[in-house]
Amino acid sequence: MNRRALVALVGRPNVGKSTLFNRIIGQRLAVVSEIPGTTRDRLYREAEWSGTTFLLVDTGGIEITDGHHTEPLSEDSELFLPMIRQQASIAIQDADIIVQVVDGQAGITAADKEVADILRRSRKPIIVAANKLESRKIWDQAYEFYELGLGAVYAISALHGMGTGDLLDAIVEVIPKVDYEQEDDSIKVAILGRPNVGKSTLLNQLLGEERAIVSPIPGTTRDAIDTKLMVLDHVFTLIDTAGIRRRGKIDPGVEKYSVLRAVKALQRADVALLLIDASEGITSQDAHIAGMLAEEMASVIVLVNKWDAVEKDAYTINSYTEEIQSALNFLPYVPLIFISAKTGQRVDKILSTVIEVNEARYHRISTGQMNRLMRDAIGRHPPPQQGGIRVKFLYSTQAGVDPPTFIFFVNKPEWIHFTYRRFLENRIRELYPFPGTPIRLIFRARSEDRFSQNF
Repeated sequence: MNRRALVALVGRPNVGKSTLFNRIIGQRLAVVSEIPGTTRDRLYREAEWSGTTFLLVDTGGIEITDGHHTEPLSEDSELFLPMIRQQASIAIQDADIIVQVVDGQAGITAADKEVADILRRSRKPIIVAANKLESRKIWDQAYEFYELGLGAVYAISALHGMGTGDLLDAIVEVIPKVDYEQEDDSIKVAILGRPNVGKSTLLNQLLGEERAIVSPIPGTTRDAIDTKLMVLDHVFTLIDTAGIRRRGKIDPGVEKYSVLRAVKALQRADVALLLIDASEGITSQDAHIAGMLAEEMASVIVLVNKWDAVEKDAYTINSYTEEIQSALNFLPYVPLIFISAKTGQRVDKILSTVIEVNEARYHRISTGQMNRLMRDAIGRHPPPQQGGIRVKFLYSTQAGVDPPTFIFFVNKPEWIHFTYRRFLENRIRELYPFPGTPIRLIFRARSEDRFSQNF
């Protein structure tokens, strides 16, 4: 998975970070409100500018507290301020580039200065975006923010999009200077899951030694830990990540909110191991993490841990399998392994499955096989038609791997419904199952006279 620079939007509450986030990604994903403290969960999405892609991260506002609040807060926002500070501090720690968003109309506040002091200590590339300058006539007000001593200041209106192009130019200019990790040939495996599902215990079991601290207190593992291991003639890099907590349930001071770190680990990983606690069953947060893996097009193995603690009969494993497959119905291709990290039960199956899944991610189907598959698929289930005109598939090929990507040249790509996409994916998986690995289907318009072949 390609490593992309992480760009974090930080700043005190209600300066327009979520509006800027939405403007850059072109979607209204972040909740926008006039009430300070609204953005409680960090959001991240891929953004692109001038041919450069990066991950844009929206954080809750950094609230500098001295026992008094100078801004009106919503009824329950004060309860979330410690969490918002934790989210922002993680973003500052893990981001490659930081954009401090300030209110250009309000001018510099004491909170802006204290936020700038926090950012300055990060020694990361920092850009200041003076927001809410809705008219170019007042853009000179942005110059005041040079007093923060962070470098270039850009006058913008996130609401109307004014000045955001110059801001993005500045972000993209810094991205090539990011120091990326050196690549190696090992199979990189990220161990993910909510706190206290046994990630560190599993790491120790795989290594055969006590390399990670194991504790019953959720949130003990606060940083990603990389460990090399050679098994089955393959070298693995095991990445143990901090647990992903259920949103809105973070205890201040106990644990840094580590979704962003998990995303970074996932970008470096070839295969992700998603741990689920069998004694609790699959939870909404497990599904939330699985959704993140699906969004990132990650290769995944689901490990149902603490299987030794479950009372079982002849039907238990089948009922658990049905429950998990139902909850994770968007990942039907993912292998399930029922393990006990504590006792070592079936742990020996994990790395051999990792090898299989990793090989699937780089597997290629020949063009001849693909076109034979297409003829068979269309024979079974003809493509849709409208007004007497039917979709014609002209040619198909596998264009890439990591993840496996298939291109279909058709006369009417916009008529390909989700259900027909799923049908084609199922037919491809009949030819080669791509265990644990998502596949990408792309439909491109081409006129019939460009191809002699027509299914």
